[in-house]
Amino acid sequence: MRNRGYAYREVIGPRTAGRTVLQYLLGFGHTEEADWRLHLAEGRVTVDGRAAEAESVLRSGQELIWSRPPWEEPEAPRSTAVLFEDAHLLALAKPSGLPTLPGGGFLESTLLHLARARYPEAAPLHRLGRGTSGIVLFARTEAARAALARSFREHDLLKVYRALASGHPAADAFTVETPIGPVPHAWLGTVHAASPEGRPSRSEAMVLQRRGDGTTLLEVRIHTGRPHQIRIHLAAMGHPLVGDPLYLPGGHPRPDAVPGDLGYRLHALRLEGVNPLTGEAFRIFCQAPPELRP
Repeated sequence: MRNRGYAYREVIGPRTAGRTVLQYLLGFGHTEEADWRLHLAEGRVTVDGRAAEAESVLRSGQELIWSRPPWEEPEAPRSTAVLFEDAHLLALAKPSGLPTLPGGGFLESTLLHLARARYPEAAPLHRLGRGTSGIVLFARTEAARAALARSFREHDLLKVYRALASGHPAADAFTVETPIGPVPHAWLGTVHAASPEGRPSRSEAMVLQRRGDGTTLLEVRIHTGRPHQIRIHLAAMGHPLVGDPLYLPGGHPRPDAVPGDLGYRLHALRLEGVNPLTGEAFRIFCQAPPELRP
């Protein structure tokens, strides 16, 4: 689909003050110099409301706006459903293939855009990887955002996933505590993966079904929320998710894939907690796709 374009706003900080406008724009790394010069010539880049010139020197505190023209976004499913709603919270079902937030060429084909079409105040409290389906929780008020963000940080919420892993784990239940942190990556500079220098991480997995095709259906509960935690932890145990294009056994990334590549089977099934503003418990459920049911 073709979106309506977007105005990117940046306030110049002390670290970038002193650069020319063109030097600053080239620092984003995604657009060639000739294209930036064309955007500048067409008046699509402004500084403090005036058309910017390539060699103008930026000062701290100035506002730079790049009005990106409409572009064709990659294909993505746009179906979603409301799973829970009250005055403070909103939970939506995200399909696999739909990004939670803008990035990588996606703007309007995102769960955030779809949510704000009906709930302009919605602010996501966490995110799911593009290939992961299931529950995403939003705050509808600033008080709810602050209170639930603290609950996520302090691990007060129960998060339960379904995952289809390769191979048959030896144990019916196991815990993975492999640290997760950034490691070098040929395309992106770094990606999150298993790393001795990473942050503490904990996942608990339970076998639901060992299948004859050499795969295993697992229920996984995560006590921390590191990026791509379940994908990394199961790979670290020697059982990467079926179809995962990025993580190899051991929890290390392939050099020729990125986290947003699709193919793996992972679903956020259940989310339980207490609304700190009301004291009321909530339990949100999202039906797993057929391949992730026993």
